[in-house]
Amino acid sequence: SSRTSNTRKHPYQHLVRIGDGFWNIRGRFAVLAGMLNLGTHMSVCQRANGRFIIIDTIKLLPDVLVELNHLTSNGQLIDAVIATHPYHTLAFRDFYAQFPDVPYYGTPRHLNTLPDIPWKGEVMDNKDKFAPDLDLRIPAGAEYILPLPARSNHFSNVFVLHKQSKTIHNDDCVICFSSPPLLMRIMGYKHGDMHFHPSIKGPGLHPTCEAPLAFKQFILDLLRDWDFVNMCTAHNGNLLGGAKAKLQQTLQKAEPLLQKISEKNSSRNPKKDCGAWSSDPNDPPDCG
Repeated sequence: SSRTSNTRKHPYQHLVRIGDGFWNIRGRFAVLAGMLNLGTHMSVCQRANGRFIIIDTIKLLPDVLVELNHLTSNGQLIDAVIATHPYHTLAFRDFYAQFPDVPYYGTPRHLNTLPDIPWKGEVMDNKDKFAPDLDLRIPAGAEYILPLPARSNHFSNVFVLHKQSKTIHNDDCVICFSSPPLLMRIMGYKHGDMHFHPSIKGPGLHPTCEAPLAFKQFILDLLRDWDFVNMCTAHNGNLLGGAKAKLQQTLQKAEPLLQKISEKNSSRNPKKDCGAWSSDPNDPPDCG
């Protein structure tokens, strides 16, 4: 096998092994003056040739950097770093400072917001470069290029399937809760819950009668086409095993809401701006 030997032997503490050739790293992202840690993440996936693709970035604490350098031979085995969410931008400059010789691919907002990083191109325009190890898709019915309002419309992101480990990496569109913090529990979120981003009720979907049904079809196509059992989400946890059935249940639960939104949009009622994680104007619109 061309897979490197250190992926089997080294018991990493911060790189959480999700499946064969796939690791997830959790990070801290706090709002409301630090009171609410929503969490964020990045993933490291191995290709059939033994090399690696980094999906998203977090602030790397020294111990995490040691492990990542060990796995990737100080970055020499990294083929690409890809950004998947328009508003997950905050750690890319630091990551680029650590790994400046790697090709970077971002969403349109990454390319516009972080022009000092020499991006090789837009991630979806270059998805064939990551095949056949990865498959990439973006949700139908939602804005990906420049979602607005910036503080609350964090609905759309690239879904990435790592075929070898049967794992989906997704940032905000789908949320899986692992031991949610107290404030989230007060809001009704429970451990093991899966939801679509709350902006689904506000600006997340295009204000047309077709958009909610297009998003529903996007999820149905994903369930039909992709062979996956695990899902990693930014806010705030991962689902190991059973992810396909859980996503199917989440869609079924959301179907009445999607139908209601479609009917409302057809009557052209203005949509409420809900979905922001924080009402604090000092918190940035970015969430990772």
